[in-house]
Formats: sequence, C-alpha cells, structure tokens
Amino acid sequence: MKLINSVVATAVSMTVFAGVAMAKVPAEKAAELGKNLTPVGAEKAANAAGTIPAWTGGITTVPSGYKPGDFHPDPFAGDKVKLTITASNFSQYQEQLTEGQKALFKAYPDTFKMNIYPTHRSASYPQHVYDETKKNATRAELVEGGNGMKNAAVGFPFPIPQSGLEVIWNHIVRYRGEAVARFIGQVTPLRDGSYTLVKFREELDQHYAKKGTNPQDLEENNMLFYFKQWVTSPARLSGTALLVHETLDQIKQPRLAWTYNTGQRRVRRAPSVAYDAPGTAADGLRTTDDFDMFNGAPDRYDWKLLGKKEIYIPYNSYKLHSGSVTYDEIVKAGHINPELVRYELHRVWVVEANLKPDTRHQYKKRVFYFDEDSWQIAATDTYDNQDTLWRVGMSHAVNYYEVPALWTTLDVYHDLKSGRYLALGLDNEEKVFDFSVSLSKQDFMPAALQRAGKK
Repeated sequence: MKLINSVVATAVSMTVFAGVAMAKVPAEKAAELGKNLTPVGAEKAANAAGTIPAWTGGITTVPSGYKPGDFHPDPFAGDKVKLTITASNFSQYQEQLTEGQKALFKAYPDTFKMNIYPTHRSASYPQHVYDETKKNATRAELVEGGNGMKNAAVGFPFPIPQSGLEVIWNHIVRYRGEAVARFIGQVTPLRDGSYTLVKFREELDQHYAKKGTNPQDLEENNMLFYFKQWVTSPARLSGTALLVHETLDQIKQPRLAWTYNTGQRRVRRAPSVAYDAPGTAADGLRTTDDFDMFNGAPDRYDWKLLGKKEIYIPYNSYKLHSGSVTYDEIVKAGHINPELVRYELHRVWVVEANLKPDTRHQYKKRVFYFDEDSWQIAATDTYDNQDTLWRVGMSHAVNYYEVPALWTTLDVYHDLKSGRYLALGLDNEEKVFDFSVSLSKQDFMPAALQRAGKK
C-alpha cells in the first residue's frame, strides 16, 4: 500500500511485533496538534489534488432554528452529486474503494451504486476534548499486550498513533458526549426486502469522557463506560435486556455483562457477551464485537497499521438521519436505498487485524478504515477462516452538532454469503438521540436491568 505522507511512514516504521509500540510521543511531536495536524491528529491540509479540503474546524455553529430534540438539518443539502459509481464503471475508481465496496458492486450489479458528493470535513469536538487529547499524546500508554490502556482520559488517547492497537483504542473511546439515551431500530431483511422491525432503547454513560475525569480516577475504578440496552418491540422479544460494564484494563478485569430474559424473569451473568457471540436479535448477521463496527477486547488479534489511503466512505449522512424519511424508504432488497446514501472522499487510517494462532473467532481477518478526523470506523472488510471476504460493514455518520461529535446514525452489515444485510440504528421514526440525559451508576446495576426489562 502506498503511504500518503511521512507522518504515516514514521508511524508504520515504529510499529513492532503484535502491533504493540510505546505510545507516548515527545512534546515536540505533540506540539504539531492544532498546527499542521488537527487537534485530534488528522492532517489539517488539503490533499494534493484538492479533492479533500483542509480542515478548518468542522461544524462549529448550530443551524438557525435548530433546537435539541429536532432531527439535525442537513448543512450541505444544496450539494449536487459529483459522480456516480456503478457496477459498470467501478474499476475506474478502485483505488478509492474498499474491497468490500467492490464486492457489493459485483453482488448487486443492477441496484448498488455510490453517489459521490463534495467532501466536507465536518467533524468537530469541544475544546476541552482537544485539550485533553494533547495531554494524552505525551502520556497515554497501552497496558501489557494492548488489552487496555493507562494515563489517558476524556480525549483521544493516541492522536499520533504508532500501532494498529492504538488506532483501535482511539475508536473504542472516541468522544460521543458524556451520556446519551437513544431509541433505534434494527432490521434484518430477507432477500426480497421484507423485514420485521426490532426496536431498542439504549443508554450509554461514558465514564472515560466525563469532563474533569483524570487518568488516576479511571485506573482506580478501571471503568470505561456503562451500557444498557433493552428491546421494546416486537412483543415476542420485548423486555429482553443487556447490561455491560466495560473495563479500562481488561487484564485486571474482563468485561462484565448481564442479561435479563422475560421468560425466565431474572438477571443472569453473561460472560459470553463478547467476541463472536451472536448479536442481539441479529438473525446471525453480526457478532457481538461487530457492534459499533468494533467493540470489546482486542486481544484475539494481531493489529497491523498499514497506513493511510483516500477512500470513498459514507459521510454527512443527514438524508439517512432525516425525520422526513421512513424506514420503508430506507430498507430495500439487497442493501439500503442508495439514493439516500452520501459518500465523500476522505483520508482514512487502514488497520488489518489477523486472528492469533492460539485463539478462535469466526473472523480470521478484519480490515478497518478509520476516518482520520474522528477515529470513527467508517468501513470494514471481514474474512472467514477460508480467507474469503464474508461481511462488509459501513457506518453512516453525522455531526451531532449540539454536542458536538461525529457519530453514526446507521450501521449496515452486509453478509455476502447469505445475500442479506443488517441495518442497526434506524432513528427516523423515533425520538432523536438525547445527549442531555442524566444517568447515574445506579442506572447500570443488575437490579436496574430487571426494572428496565419489565417496562
């Protein structure tokens, strides 16, 4: 893979065996943050061709008339499609496509297409996140084996990454506000496009992201975040609930998880809610660690930082987020409605994860594409144990500018073997994400899980 610049070349040259390297960078290197690098570590400058503009701060003002609780108006609604990539011409653009995207053109030659729009580097975060990111750059480290980290809080831990493991940790703890409640839908359409909607309520309390949190507090409590999810419909699944306590150092303490089943009417410990265990109500179309494109312990893989590429990825997906669009308009046979999907050219970090010889997982190899401006995984290519491309993931993100933070509005997982897909995060007919919610530790105790399941 051709590297884009010397910054990436340096990072890759410092990668060591098993993808683990010393994370702390010298103060003079960290001083580049906010100068030639953005405050979170992306290249601030435009690309040589001018097709990716310079980062100038992202979205920093809320559109006129917007108020929290509204669906987010599209700041770029006036943009026109620059080009459309189809099965008949995708070979012309293959250097800017993932292997998974190419496979989708081959799998659905008559219907899958990519509408390419002008690129807007809209990602932005609060100033205190930028400040803490700069501090993290000179102090954050991976724990032994990379299965956790230390000396980091609030901001991105490794804005100038030296290994693939550091990049995946940037994604795991990326800023999405301090707490959020969301009502979302999930579908697993059959080949003809028919589907049953599963609705969830989720609550996420990001202990790591709390303003004023310091690394010492995090290490003492050994907690990254609390997550609670329960099914609200259909009736046959309603009340099924999941609780996760995600630890910072998973060598000290692996993830803690509990489930509540309405049939049994009791909370049970669930140590298997990890790795390649089936996702909730996912009809076998994603694993537990596919959620959020990747979550959980990274210890079963060797992580290799390959460098950067310019790739067409879903971005500024306000059409998919719109309250004027219905689920039936989004969910189509084979894939979601391509007329509602916006792709832009962005620089991405590329990381390859290969299954360690002494471990097991359904996926032998995974390739991740991280948006340089947000550390959000934008796309994934996943291979089975016969080295065959199996699943293709794409995350459709928007800037939730009341926070502000760039985060997904819809994650889609394509299963090439079954010819089906899973779409998670449908919110068009639900309440908008609530980033002002007040949550406490008591909301994430096993007793609270039982109460949530009975609602």
